[in-house]
Amino acid sequence: MKRLWLIPLLCVVVIVPATVVLAASGEGSFDGVVSSIEGKYHVHATRIPFMGLVSLVARGATHNGVGSLHVAEIEDFSAPVDGDELNRMVEEKLGLGWERIVRDTSSSGHQQTLIFAHPEGARMGLFIVDKDSNEMDVVQVSVDPDHLNEDIGHYRHSHTD
Repeated sequence: MKRLWLIPLLCVVVIVPATVVLAASGEGSFDGVVSSIEGKYHVHATRIPFMGLVSLVARGATHNGVGSLHVAEIEDFSAPVDGDELNRMVEEKLGLGWERIVRDTSSSGHQQTLIFAHPEGARMGLFIVDKDSNEMDVVQVSVDPDHLNEDIGHYRHSHTD
């Protein structure tokens, strides 16, 4: 009975550092971007259920090549999107360390693609926002670039003269 005070103390010792690590690892950036898009364009994103399990399976199936997968889908997205504004919003929510490597915007605003990269030690984080007509997908994933390069190498064609 006298040791019951240890339970709340242990919870604080375990939960607080875990929360700090998750916040520092950028886990909030995915939700921050999705929430900003929902608020700005008055749409609702569907977060794909069981993504933790899917991410675990993907990590195993790719021999640790792909992991930490987050996906949100927004259907019935009919509003035109200003490419500069979307880019600024995503950059702001992702924070420091993310660098945009692809930006493709149609003149009508109905098609937008943004791809950002972020170093994660030996791995690389990718953040993709893709709007095509009336649908927008937001994806965050961590990949092993060396493993990805090996997989892509299997699909290269050799040219014979």
